[in-house]
Amino acid sequence: MSGTHGVIMSPHSERRHVNMIRKILKWIGIVLGSLIGLLVLAFVVLYVTGTVRWNKLHGKYEVPVETISIPTDPASIARGEHIATIRMCRSCHTDALSGQSDSVPGLITLSIPNLTAGAGGVGDTNTTQDWVRAIRHGVGHDGRGLVLMPSGVFYHLSDEDLGALIAYIKSLPPVDNELPKSDLGPLGRVMLTLGQLPPEIVPNVISIDHEGPRPLAPEPGVTIEYGKYLANTCALCHGSNFNGQMISEGGPEYLAPNLTMGGEMRFWSEEDFMRTLRTGVTPSGHQLKDVMPWKYFGQMTDDELKAVWMYLQS
Repeated sequence: MSGTHGVIMSPHSERRHVNMIRKILKWIGIVLGSLIGLLVLAFVVLYVTGTVRWNKLHGKYEVPVETISIPTDPASIARGEHIATIRMCRSCHTDALSGQSDSVPGLITLSIPNLTAGAGGVGDTNTTQDWVRAIRHGVGHDGRGLVLMPSGVFYHLSDEDLGALIAYIKSLPPVDNELPKSDLGPLGRVMLTLGQLPPEIVPNVISIDHEGPRPLAPEPGVTIEYGKYLANTCALCHGSNFNGQMISEGGPEYLAPNLTMGGEMRFWSEEDFMRTLRTGVTPSGHQLKDVMPWKYFGQMTDDELKAVWMYLQS
């Protein structure tokens, strides 16, 4: 029936129209429900896979532990303090070596342990073998792989330097600092499965040849050999060939620059290099970012910095 205001539907047609809308809404609901169900299922699968991988990565490891002589004389302890500074121990564990922690809720919690004998520290429980296992092999006193511990670099420390470092750590005054355990939240475990987390969360214990030879540390001096021994720490960020790489230290990815003579440093002098590490300002006036621990590297002696410079030029 027609009217002046349009078409008036019969009751039968109106019911058909309502039923059609209901069917459409029903199918939309089914599709949306299925999609949500698939997303939930995918999340669960990724989460479970990530949990299995995380537990495997941070499972227990058996590694050989060398017998190291720990000196007690003041000169050796002072040497250990110097090593803790120039080898970045303070950069990560803080100046007091009392550790620190950071977290993103639901994603990740990362803790760098308290090395002192205070509350929350490992200093009162770690044996000498525990220290060797942790520093050189990346395995904690409980046998589990350590997160963020660059033992691949410290593996090459000489027995003498490692002994001095442990002697210094043992001499530290206790600092109370209880920290949470490093762990991945649900989103972090999903991201681990997808390969979207930085490689630093993978314990170094996995990649170290624990029975591989360690070259004898060269005699200290302004030599290429000693410079190479010292610069091994720089490779952690700048790459094994020192030609730079992207790192995720401290947040967004950052390019650790090329330290070889193929980079900007080919225009530098030895004096420029030493001044940059002592002041944090490059010859061009650029202020080094905090991710570069120049305040610690700058505490190398003149001869140590000259040796590193000589090696980087070679």
